[in-house]
Amino acid sequence: MTNNDTKLRRLATRVGRQLLARGRAVVTAESCTGGWIAKALTDIAGSSQWFHEGFVTYSNEAKMRRLGVPRSLLEAQGAVSEATVRAMVEGALARTDAELAVAVSGIAGPGGAVPGKPVGTVWLAWGVRGKRGIRVTVAQRRFRGDREAVRRKTVAVALQGLLDR
Repeated sequence: MTNNDTKLRRLATRVGRQLLARGRAVVTAESCTGGWIAKALTDIAGSSQWFHEGFVTYSNEAKMRRLGVPRSLLEAQGAVSEATVRAMVEGALARTDAELAVAVSGIAGPGGAVPGKPVGTVWLAWGVRGKRGIRVTVAQRRFRGDREAVRRKTVAVALQGLLDR
């Protein structure tokens, strides 16, 4: 196991402990990470007590069909946008009974860059279901490195964001 894998495992373990202590559950909605966040979380023994499910919605069609992201939003903003990850995290919470969600969409490379969205651009959203509805926090990051590095860094930021919520 590499140091990077150890870091992800430590983060996922902390997420699980906090969720278990609070009696909460998490759901993931992933694009560029292809299920890696869900994998990191479910690598932890006992995760079935606090991990409900994961959506891997790599294509726009999957984002629309599985998470209810509006076609008009994808056409206007693109898959790698604040509006899209916000809709993804809201869709994940609407389709499950989890109290916490994370959504990611980005350009891991080496191709796929468009004007204003270079390789390494990633949008992340975290949603928390409370008594007053869903509270969403969104962040954009630009990571350096190859495809694996961009994806690994995205997973780490996603997990840290779950801890912060």
